[in-house]
Amino acid sequence: MKPTTKSSSGTSFFGHEVYTTVNDLTKVCGEPVYDGNDGQDKVNFEWEMELDSGDVFTIYDWKEYRSIDKNEPIEFHIGGHSELVTKRALNVLLNKLQA
Repeated sequence: MKPTTKSSSGTSFFGHEVYTTVNDLTKVCGEPVYDGNDGQDKVNFEWEMELDSGDVFTIYDWKEYRSIDKNEPIEFHIGGHSELVTKRALNVLLNKLQA
């Protein structure tokens, strides 16, 4: 898993979420590509990532509508081009977070 330069356009949410903090995601994914932590939009933080297979996925908070404390655990959605990609991304992400 690594940050991607590929387009994440067309990724969707297929029901896979991870409960963690912004700081923990930043440790394993690097800096978010979007950090608008003002609570004004549907998303405050977003990471665009790529699996070793080359499949692209996104990680983002959804409809918090408030500034998020970077140490506060919340649900983050995982978006991808298929349910299989988001499930694989969740598994890789959980392994990295638990390491």
